Amino acid sequence: MTSDQLLSRILSSLDDDKAEDVVTIDLRGRSAMADHMVIASGRSSRQVASIAEKLAERYKQLTGHSPRIEGKDAGDWVLIDTDDVIVHVFRPEVREFYQLEKMWMPSDTLGRIREAPHGTN
Repeated sequence: MTSDQLLSRILSSLDDDKAEDVVTIDLRGRSAMADHMVIASGRSSRQVASIAEKLAERYKQLTGHSPRIEGKDAGDWVLIDTDDVIVHVFRPEVREFYQLEKMWMPSDTLGRIREAPHGTN
């Protein structure tokens, strides 16, 4: 499975679990850690943990391997590392505090996201 195919499955999983404000960042040629980064929000700690748990289950069914997961117990910020795609799921307040998009997205893309109505990126 290619990293683009995996990304598509991950985005579908996030959509199924009602993740909000999903942003995809192409890391190819910019970082050796992964091909893609996905940043999403859940409305509560419980939803953040549930989104991460379901994504990990679907990934394991798809590949036969478990992804590495950090932060699921707290539910504020969960990182799911599938090697080719790194997924961050945040509570909105925590996402706003860390602002990972600012670190990884090109400034012209970030400007367009800020101008978009809430929830349409």
